Amino acid sequence: MKLKNILLTAGAVCLLIACDKKEQPKLAVEKKVELQAEPFALHQVELLESPFTHAYEKDREWILLLKPDRLLYRFRKFAGLQPKDSIYGGWESRGVSGQTLGHYLSALAMGYDATGDKEFLDRANYIVDELADCQKAYGNGYVGAVPEHERIFKEVSNGDIRSAGFDLNGGWVPWYNLHKLFAGLIDVYLLTGNEKAKEIVTQLGDWAVNTVGSLSQDDFQKMLACEHGGMNESLTYLYGITGDKKYYDLAEKFNHKAVLDPIIHQNDQLEGLHANTQIPKLIGLGRQYEFSGDDSKRAGVEFFWNRVVNHHSYVIGGNSNFEHFGPADNLTGRLSTNSAETCNTYNMLKLTRELFTWDPQAQYADYYERALYNHILASQNPETGMITYYVNMASGEGKKFSHATEDFWCCVGTGLENHVKYGGNIYFHHQNTLWANLFIPSILNWEEQKTKIKLETNYPEESSMKYTITVDQPKELNIQLRWPAWAASKPLVRVNGEMVEVDGNPSSYISIKREWKDGDILEYELPMSIHTEDLRGDSSKKAILYGPLVLAADLGIKELNPEDIPSFVLNESTLESALEKKEGDDLMFRTVNVTKPSDAVLKPFYQIYKDNYAVYFDFMDEDGWQNKLAQLNAQKAAKEKLEKNTLDIVRIGEMQPERDHNFTGEKTEAGGTTEKWRHATDGGWFSYEMSLSDQNKNIALVCRYFGPDGGNRVFDIMVDNEKIATQQIKKNGQDYYFITYPIPNALLKGKKSIVVKFQAHPGATAGGIFGCRLINENADLDLSLI
Repeated sequence: MKLKNILLTAGAVCLLIACDKKEQPKLAVEKKVELQAEPFALHQVELLESPFTHAYEKDREWILLLKPDRLLYRFRKFAGLQPKDSIYGGWESRGVSGQTLGHYLSALAMGYDATGDKEFLDRANYIVDELADCQKAYGNGYVGAVPEHERIFKEVSNGDIRSAGFDLNGGWVPWYNLHKLFAGLIDVYLLTGNEKAKEIVTQLGDWAVNTVGSLSQDDFQKMLACEHGGMNESLTYLYGITGDKKYYDLAEKFNHKAVLDPIIHQNDQLEGLHANTQIPKLIGLGRQYEFSGDDSKRAGVEFFWNRVVNHHSYVIGGNSNFEHFGPADNLTGRLSTNSAETCNTYNMLKLTRELFTWDPQAQYADYYERALYNHILASQNPETGMITYYVNMASGEGKKFSHATEDFWCCVGTGLENHVKYGGNIYFHHQNTLWANLFIPSILNWEEQKTKIKLETNYPEESSMKYTITVDQPKELNIQLRWPAWAASKPLVRVNGEMVEVDGNPSSYISIKREWKDGDILEYELPMSIHTEDLRGDSSKKAILYGPLVLAADLGIKELNPEDIPSFVLNESTLESALEKKEGDDLMFRTVNVTKPSDAVLKPFYQIYKDNYAVYFDFMDEDGWQNKLAQLNAQKAAKEKLEKNTLDIVRIGEMQPERDHNFTGEKTEAGGTTEKWRHATDGGWFSYEMSLSDQNKNIALVCRYFGPDGGNRVFDIMVDNEKIATQQIKKNGQDYYFITYPIPNALLKGKKSIVVKFQAHPGATAGGIFGCRLINENADLDLSLI
């Protein structure tokens, strides 16, 4: 089915929507860097039937389910206008409300460009009109849905700047929030030609210049300690579409020196940093390189990409654990339910596309393919169209998908965009050279060359593909076929049935330069095989791939014990000889007498969405398997002993357990998806009433913390308003760790309950706390095993 045949309702007929598109605007300022390869516009590439077409269709259903007036609720309310519908839940009802609308605008603009779907255009135009009314009501160029924006930016403008990383003067990442709106409006202007979108974003840019443009460099950098998205990219683009250099000057000010200077000087200081906060900064630095020609910016972007992709990433192409980078080349102990945030890969693919246009190397396309199939496609539920926040790497767990109208995480916003733009990175071109990077069934309309190229394939279910060339007259073209790094042997190339001699190496291009005639057939076959990739830092733990695809063990939906996770006990067998293909399915394999405790079924990771799974596997001999069982038994015993000696436990961030413990607090909030946390900021606090049962002496409080947390996190821990400890949280190399606080018996005598309070110091943060419990202090517990 062609992508332009938009499915209107389930089981309904398809309509081909006419595309009455305006010519897309051109930049007002020429880039100083000549791109060596350029992507095609989305409307020049038509997707044919494949998993990507299906992903687009489910995304479209979701996009059209969402109601613009509900996303506009706080835009209108904060501008003094009556909202036209109720507000959505999740993040839209919290301090980062409005960020979804920016992504939504981008998704609408890209969807319209890709398909000509007028419903996308009508929605984008409606939202732009509404934003214009909101901006007019403010009267100073501002428009947004940032709570308390007037107070926050007035304080910031006066040099009163406070941040602990994700808050700016008490507001949740206001610049990050506004960056999404900048980006969405720019996309609408560039992809649909809506001049009003340009007017709004220009006035918003003026407001930004007037608000923070005169800050001293020190104050500006202090402000940038709070996550601010890709403001340096959007302001650079605003310079590009207006020609007004004041926006580029402000974009340069938005370069966060504490992060970017070490990268520009080729120093990897990423450990402990919040990963997705950093990636947009490099995308922006790359845009500045294009407009400035500053080679140091390019060098920094290239260095960062190499470090993240080759030293900090999982096999699926994603990165980060609990949203943070860890030590380079060491992912040991970093396989959790909160591994591989989807937003990060969305941004890494934007960065990869940018790099390919400067230097069309196959390594960039190799990474793009790896991450696209194994993270982005794998992040969507193909039945519902919903997406993941994390694509977790924890064995025995499954994917947790969003609710259509209740979450609105950051990864919901990027998820709305991910699945409408697949056609934009299949092919690149420069003069008469074409790079065939991705093998997604499609029709390319290469307008400049008056050439059409149709790619027919069932890749990756099969390894062969056929390109049919349509030209108005014979044409000299250089078609560059990517020879992937994973190819098992030399690819096969035929032109009109005749073999073509292939030279080169994996992760390069095969150049087919000739005069192409109408109807010429180019056939390409890539040999696939089973291969493995070590977990960075632990060669005994491996992922298994078939060609470009990560294979995961499908473990069903039942709750699993650690010993149920498959381990490969190979002894004398080789991996490939120990796998059998399932008859009728070239992408599904079964292990034969090499996995314990039982045989396992392996299938492409992107195909698993209901079941639990394992992506990384322990490889060992029989002695290693017995040692593993002993370690798992010791861990199980330690957990059982902890539970036996627990008097009371608070499940932090969960509504009913916190209510059951009479939760109260000020300046506090909770968050997290699978792992919940709570903190308090700037002198705030939170407390729980905890039961002592029948024991009122020799009791300790145990709190669970997150290793990458750092910064100004200093707080007192109090029992019935008596301080028992002052805690400062510093970054360490662990994911989670416990700290035990003995409670003086004098504070327990005669009581059946106590109130445990976490009190932040002024200007500091208490927590995050990821769990707390009261235990028998004399239990001799080894919490390091848990």
